[in-house]
Amino acid sequence: MKSFCVAAILVALTASAASAETIGVSMQSFDNNFQTLLREGLSARASEVGGVTLQIEDAQTDVSKQLNQVNNFIAAGVDAIIVTLADTSAAPGISAAAEKAGIPLVYLNLEPGNLAQLPQKQAYVGSKETDSGRLGAEAACQILKKNGKASSAQAYILMGDLAHQASRDRTSSVKETLAASDCKDVSIADEQSAAWTRTNAMDLTTNWITAGRPIDAVFANNDEMAIGAIQALKATGVSMDSVVVVGIDATQDALVAMAAGDLDVTVFQNAKGQSASAVDAAVALAQGKGIEKEVWVPFELVTPENMDQYRQKN
Repeated sequence: MKSFCVAAILVALTASAASAETIGVSMQSFDNNFQTLLREGLSARASEVGGVTLQIEDAQTDVSKQLNQVNNFIAAGVDAIIVTLADTSAAPGISAAAEKAGIPLVYLNLEPGNLAQLPQKQAYVGSKETDSGRLGAEAACQILKKNGKASSAQAYILMGDLAHQASRDRTSSVKETLAASDCKDVSIADEQSAAWTRTNAMDLTTNWITAGRPIDAVFANNDEMAIGAIQALKATGVSMDSVVVVGIDATQDALVAMAAGDLDVTVFQNAKGQSASAVDAAVALAQGKGIEKEVWVPFELVTPENMDQYRQKN
């Protein structure tokens, strides 16, 4: 498995868009905060390199709708396709359709499954999801140790959509990291899916609180769910000083929560870097140029000590 520096990819592929290219884009959901950042990043990169036209569609988390969008792109004769998956299960059908049509395909942000089995002229651009869970868990463990709770904490995990590899990887890496650290005695009291959304996370956390369960830490698979947990905790009078809350993405809303002292840790996921690399990869493939099947954009730990440098990154 090979990793590549984002900057190197951008430099190497910037010249690829010398001719006009039309790229069909099917997004998982326009309503998702991070997907919105990706969509804005795609448009920004297309404008930056010039000669690239994007046709962006909202799959609304519907697998059938997404496959129809891909088939419509194929019928329209686009030069390449970029997809953020509504569901991992949709990947085989999408890959097969694009391969049969001979149209390059780039999966963005949400893994399509076994990357080694992607057909020719297909690639994945994203970040190693296990790294995000590990970074967040390591930082949370240090806080729990400082608070004297490393051996007794009750932790909860708010998972994303269970159909997404990111949700499964982020969750497993949190548990594996805690088990291999000074926080091996931290108990995972419950883990449930809140489907990436703030409202669902607030409802789940409220249920945990009203059940009378002690909550020492909340590990959320994304910032939206972390914020939902914070809202539930504060609404029920829980002191945020007594709970460690961890998110992923380093969205602007998350940084506001961190500045207020409510969010302890998040992990920056580079939406601009992922989007730019996806556009560059799609253009290169459309022009018959070879690229690696896996393009990795690193996650970065964000804490109150360094959060200011991330305010303008996404």
